[in-house]
Amino acid sequence: MTFDRRITPVRADLADEKLRGQVDAERFSAGTARRVLASCTAVHRNPSPDAPVDTQAIWGEGVTVYDEHEGWAWVQLHDDGYVGYVRSADLGPQGAEPTHRVSAVRTFVYPGPNLKQPHETWLTLNAKVAVSGFEGDYARLATGGFVFGAHLRTLGEWDADYVAVAERLLHTPYLWGGKTSLGLDCSGLAQTALTAAGIKAPRDSDMQEQLGTPVAILPDLSGLRRGDLIFWKGHVGLMTDETHLLHATGHTMTVTVEPLSVAEERIRRTSYGPISAIKRLSR
Repeated sequence: MTFDRRITPVRADLADEKLRGQVDAERFSAGTARRVLASCTAVHRNPSPDAPVDTQAIWGEGVTVYDEHEGWAWVQLHDDGYVGYVRSADLGPQGAEPTHRVSAVRTFVYPGPNLKQPHETWLTLNAKVAVSGFEGDYARLATGGFVFGAHLRTLGEWDADYVAVAERLLHTPYLWGGKTSLGLDCSGLAQTALTAAGIKAPRDSDMQEQLGTPVAILPDLSGLRRGDLIFWKGHVGLMTDETHLLHATGHTMTVTVEPLSVAEERIRRTSYGPISAIKRLSR
């Protein structure tokens, strides 16, 4: 069986029970449902802090844990299917089902409904929480602590414009594998913005290139609209209008907006090469 290691929970010694008969492994497991209870946790390729980071998991994400050893858990993320190793200490019980998501770029968790109290942790855009009640302007979390209620939206209440979401993340530092408001890579930015608008999106740019319908790549780069996704081999950005591209780029090490023509000329000279596809999403 040919499989994508990024989204297929299989190792030589262990695989998902659902793959029995499709892959060779010493044993199979259905895994155990857990939930991320850290602001964010790095998803490593191997169980080591020095191993490459492929993505991040954020507060409230459900995961299936297939194996734990020496402080590391081998997991598959429920939202986008990514597989890797996270610190076991960043996981907790599945607990109450989330009721809300963070709609602010970033918010803080306080020990009480009081902004003057020292905050306990922070939550990024799209983090999912279970709200057990409200006290004044603050939402009480089932996991403990309080969040300013206006920074939350009920699950299923989505942003109307995913480009507007991405624009709120302008100047966020570039971070390989990042998908929080403290650091983003190109596909992390696209996934985060689309998720906030209720559009299910895979994690990496080559996977995201399968979204939407193709738009012709004209020599003068005309005919584009706000929201079009522009792809290179290993890179993605979003059009803010007919001529400007918003993307997280190592060129400036930030989320930035620049003329598409300028970005295209520069990127074409790199290993990313020319534009590989332009996709348009329908709502």
